[in-house]
Order: sequence, then structure tokens, then C-alpha cells
Amino acid sequence: MSERLKGKVAVITGGTSGIGEATVELFVREGARVVFTGRNAVKGTEIAARLGAASRFVQGDVRHEADIKAAIDTAVADFGRLDCLFNNAGGPTPGGLETVTPQDFHYAMDLLLGSAVFGIKHAAPIMKAQGSGSIINNSSVAALRTHMGEYLYSMAKAGVTQLTKVAGMELAPFGVTVNSVSPGGIATPIFFGGSARANTLDPAHVDASMDKLRRNLAASTPLRRAGLPHDIAHGVLYLASDEGRYVNCHDLVIDAGMTAAGRTKFGD
Repeated sequence: MSERLKGKVAVITGGTSGIGEATVELFVREGARVVFTGRNAVKGTEIAARLGAASRFVQGDVRHEADIKAAIDTAVADFGRLDCLFNNAGGPTPGGLETVTPQDFHYAMDLLLGSAVFGIKHAAPIMKAQGSGSIINNSSVAALRTHMGEYLYSMAKAGVTQLTKVAGMELAPFGVTVNSVSPGGIATPIFFGGSARANTLDPAHVDASMDKLRRNLAASTPLRRAGLPHDIAHGVLYLASDEGRYVNCHDLVIDAGMTAAGRTKFGD
């Protein structure tokens, strides 16, 4: 590996499955020391053991500010600094236009938007004191489209994209960049109701469902292939590395042309 992140310290939320797990693994391979969070203690412990001394797992739920702060505090305590924060954690959200409840609304906003808000809150003072840092938020093409199906998810992700611009403008004079990535159709457990639910299903059923999901996603992109977690991880790597240090307030759409294509079907 080229060690594009050699000497850097990162915090990645939602690092026990999908895009988060792929990013944790890639960052460690590229020389970073990584603190990652997740609700699944068993999976988090397994990943940390596999990746070795360059990683730390902190169990937590990003709907709670204290859990986010604990991960950032661990990075500083164990590794001495914080160079990158990837606000990645998320998941499906309930509630439609005419069925939404206050509970649905607060769950979605806390999970998808509040987690990024409070991640930035606790990372910014550390990065400002260092005079450098990269914050990356996981948004979505759902923020750019109006027919994605999940009403609150789309609203919250639009908020994440705007938060990225506002925070990037405020922190830029201190040497800190803020960007977002907007994945298209990526084959992850989110399509099965999140990783927690996917873990309760029969593995054979999950494998068959993932194969079908990849075929369906491939049919919705001009490239005719489904997106995979590492496709997003490499975009995050670019923004976190020195190669991306002149990029700020930018939403990097990684969707194989899905948003340009609209509802067009490209294959079976």
C-alpha cells in the first residue's frame, strides 16, 4: 500500500458494517490509526482484533452525543491527535408524508443529521488547535432526488449536505476542511433494514438477497454494476488524504451516473 494516511488519526462512526467497515479497513491499510464506533460489540471487537494495534473499537450509538464524544476522546487519549472524522453512521428511517410521527422524526434527525452535527462539535476544537483536519460527512443521492422512497431519510441527508457547506465555510480559516460523499445505490445491509436486522437473518437468505440486490442496482446505473462499500471508502480516502486538502464544502457524488440517469433502466 502507498500509506496515503501515514501518521494520521481518524474517527469513523458506524464502522462495523457496510461503508464504515470498508473505510476502517482501508484507512488502516493506508497507514492511519483508527477509532471506530458501532452498536454491535461482538462485530466491533472482532474487527479491532483483526486489524491490530492501529485500531480501537468504542461501542456507541451516534444518537447520543456522549457516545460520539467518547470516540473522539479515545482518539486523542490513545493516539494524541485527530486528523479525520468520518461521520458515517446511519440507517433506514420509518415514516411517510402522511404517516410520520414525532418519534419517527426525532429518530431520523438524531441518527442522520444530529450525529454529524455533534461529531463536528467535538472534532472542531481539536482540529482548530492543530491547524489542520478533515471532516467528511456521509450524505446520499437521496438528498438530490425526490423519488427515493424514504421521506425523512431524504430530508435529513439534504440537511447533511447543507451542514457540510456551512461548517466548511466556518472552519476553513483554521485549516480544517469539511466535505461530504453522496453514495448512490451501494449494496449494504441498509437495504435489509440495517446491519442489526441483517444479522438476525439466515446467512443463505442474506447471500441470495444480496445477489438480487446487486443485479437490481446494476440495472439502475449507466455502468451496469452495483456500487460496493469500497467504492465509497476510496472516495473518503481521497478527501482525508493530503491529495484532497484543497477540496472544501464539496459534495462528492459517487453513484456511477445514477442521478444523471434519473429513472432510466440500463439492464435486466
